[in-house]
Amino acid sequence: MTATAIVTAGIVVIGDEILSGRTRDINVQQIAEFLSPLGISLKEVRIVSDDQDAIVEAVRALSERCDYAFTTGGIGPTHDDITADAVAAAFGRSIDVRDDAREILEHWYAKSGSEITPARMRMARIPEGAILIENPVTGAPGFQLENVFVLAGVPKIARGMLEDVAPRLTGGAVTHSVSVRLENAREGDLAAALGELQDQHADVSIGSYPWFEDLGGGKLKRGVALVARSTDEAALEDVERALEALGASQT
Repeated sequence: MTATAIVTAGIVVIGDEILSGRTRDINVQQIAEFLSPLGISLKEVRIVSDDQDAIVEAVRALSERCDYAFTTGGIGPTHDDITADAVAAAFGRSIDVRDDAREILEHWYAKSGSEITPARMRMARIPEGAILIENPVTGAPGFQLENVFVLAGVPKIARGMLEDVAPRLTGGAVTHSVSVRLENAREGDLAAALGELQDQHADVSIGSYPWFEDLGGGKLKRGVALVARSTDEAALEDVERALEALGASQT
């Protein structure tokens, strides 16, 4: 891939606890922030339940549509941790306890004096042909199968695993962004001008995001944040100047 190539990633967030609202996902944010400086843009995110068919479908879809795909969650020791099986099924691979993964677990549990139970041994089940991903937090490895990287769901563990993933990624053009914050502005008043600016700069993504600030006493301050993103820094500078001029025209 060249420095001007657009490299994309997708994320499959797995877990009934996410869909039920019991657990708040932060892996999407931290993975996106990790990939951006590498020149890899997050293209799509799916949140699926602990259902093998749903995981298989999502993994296949994002693996095909994106240069890289990541999964988070479902690789622990309990009965509902089925991500490894689902990813193996997505690529038509067999899965079983693998010696290198087992040895890693034995080493980690020996340090804490804990027993390797059958449940814990589930975390050594790795699809055929997969490459292990180091877990510096708890030892239980993730794995890479083709362009899919299987990470833990616990954010601290997932973040630690990304360090081992980074050298395996080939990035492209880095996306830069600028933001112009307008007070007492409304999207409806800006829509036409923003549309024209977008038409003039197809290589820049332009978005508008209303914001509100409670001043107390029943008073409210409002405005719009204008955000532009592009891999072309010169074009981005032109758009930033145009957004600032647009903001000045609203005062």
